[in-house]
Amino acid sequence: MSTGSRPGRRARGEIEELPSGSLRVRVYAGIDPVSRRRRYLTETVPAGPSAARDAEAVRSLLLDTVRRQHDPRLSTPAGGPTDGADAPAAVVPVTAAATAVSTPLGGSAGARRRGRRRGEPTLATIALLADVSAPTVSKVLNGRSGVAAETRSRVEALLRKHGYRRPELGTPSATVEVVFYGMQSNLAVMIMQGVQQVAGAHRLAVGFTDARRQISEGRFWARDLLARRPTGVIAVHLGFTSEQHALLGASAIPLVVLDPTGEPPLHAVPSVTATNWTGGFEAARHLLDLGHRRIGVISGPTDRLCAKARLDGVRAALEADGVGLAPRWLRVGHWFSFEDGLNFGQELLRLNPVPTAILCGNDLQALGVYEAARLAGRRIPQDLSVVGFDDIPHTRLCGPPMTSVKQPLTEMGAAATRMVLTLAANQSLAQTRVELTTTLVVRDSTAAAAPDR
Repeated sequence: MSTGSRPGRRARGEIEELPSGSLRVRVYAGIDPVSRRRRYLTETVPAGPSAARDAEAVRSLLLDTVRRQHDPRLSTPAGGPTDGADAPAAVVPVTAAATAVSTPLGGSAGARRRGRRRGEPTLATIALLADVSAPTVSKVLNGRSGVAAETRSRVEALLRKHGYRRPELGTPSATVEVVFYGMQSNLAVMIMQGVQQVAGAHRLAVGFTDARRQISEGRFWARDLLARRPTGVIAVHLGFTSEQHALLGASAIPLVVLDPTGEPPLHAVPSVTATNWTGGFEAARHLLDLGHRRIGVISGPTDRLCAKARLDGVRAALEADGVGLAPRWLRVGHWFSFEDGLNFGQELLRLNPVPTAILCGNDLQALGVYEAARLAGRRIPQDLSVVGFDDIPHTRLCGPPMTSVKQPLTEMGAAATRMVLTLAANQSLAQTRVELTTTLVVRDSTAAAAPDR
């Protein structure tokens, strides 16, 4: 194919389809002063679903390059000089706002489109600022190889700085991708059940990624997702950077975080979590109501948002009752692990006086305390009451069945999926932060505190 026009003395840009399916862009750049031959600026755009759009961006970039060469006044915006990093953006045309088109989410979903607002940078703008070709920027946006690490970092930094967001993604794969940081089997299965309920109703497949494993292998999970182009991404228990979020946003892939490890960067990432503070408060209140005053607490890592909220809730309940939480009764785990519960449980049971109850940051820690109590010859709940958090299936199978704060993990997975599909349909969310209610489930691991002997 060949396109282009020549209004007045404007340079003519042509796009030619090659036998391989790639597109060659050629722009007339004038007569060479030495050879007196015609000069052309050329770029080849690899074949692919976004080739036609990328070729148009390249042609725009090359036409602007030629115009600047022939008219130096175009190098400075009309409003006055700017610093070198931002000057080129003024001479690259920005398309007018287009009409947004909603597309179906399942089956053969069509191209996902978003109208570009005035003033938003184009792909050609980013290419010009990065001093690379538009196809190179496209490779970064699509997570493709063939880009040097330094160049990729420079392009990603400019995408973030200028708030670039792709107006079209082409046809996304009919998949919702769930990214875990470590596959904690019980939690992962319950969350995936909720994701599948909603995604399946929209005829979407569900995939998953273990980010911790990819990071340990030196891979960048966000770039891998770009190459797969899912309909949307749900990140679970994942600490991610502003850079990773910006890269997904620039590529128009909707992202929702389930149980974020910290406050989402830029407060711009929709999230789903549980009422962790309330859950911690109710768990501590339950033990206080049973007459316990020597209450040991094993927390998860407090750099995790959920662990800090649970601990703050426990502390608030204890302080409101006049008991307080002395440092000697508190242990902070490196992770929500059985080993933390076992090791810290043994430490707490060696105190004098010993605690009559131990409240844990999750069920795995509580199962570790069960083992610590067995090794110390202490009976649950006659000698020691134990409370967990999450209410995983094992809490009903251990002996005695465990009192735990139930997180609605399946419902959280479903809510996150509904949010990500709403974003994929270019619709606004009613709320960007959703908290689902926790419930204290009382079983046989808690009882009235035994009288002091």
